[in-house]
Amino acid sequence: MKTYIYMVRHGESPKTEGNERTRGLTDKGKVDTNRITELLKTEGIEVFVSSPYQRAILTIRELAQCLGKEILIFEDLKERNFSADDIRMPDSELMPLLNRSFSDPNFTLSGGESNADCQNRAIKVLKELLKTYQGQKIAIGTHGAVMTLMMGYYDSQYDLDFLLHTSKPDIYKMEFNGQELVEVKRLWSVN
Repeated sequence: MKTYIYMVRHGESPKTEGNERTRGLTDKGKVDTNRITELLKTEGIEVFVSSPYQRAILTIRELAQCLGKEILIFEDLKERNFSADDIRMPDSELMPLLNRSFSDPNFTLSGGESNADCQNRAIKVLKELLKTYQGQKIAIGTHGAVMTLMMGYYDSQYDLDFLLHTSKPDIYKMEFNGQELVEVKRLWSVN
């Protein structure tokens, strides 16, 4: 029985506004939610789940509302926590951490979590979704690093290089047979 997971990476988000949980979407991010809705509204998505972060929820909210669905929030789908602070890390600090984290999955800063820890918590949710909603189509409002780690659990080609070539937003349709990944298709095209 085939189950489909639609990984919907959040749209563009202001880099200075709020903390990691409360940052919303830029004007471009908001416009892109319309494109996401148009692209996915005929896919037959039955279940919507999201990270608790606003930018992930807002990216799939219009689509869920269009289809008359609620969004289920899972804390363990949140973005990888790089440090004890809940503030966005500048790219100049983040890139060396990403490089080290993908070469050493157990690397972590004090108060943060490793790639391995993030992957383990998110994969538990994903496996439960595949079991609970077997045979259905599920959209997940997600983030770049945690999405890459979930996809990388099933196929090692989803690594740092993959992450660095994704866009905001981005959409990947994953086909599963039970708990086994069969195929991945990128549905988002960058204009």
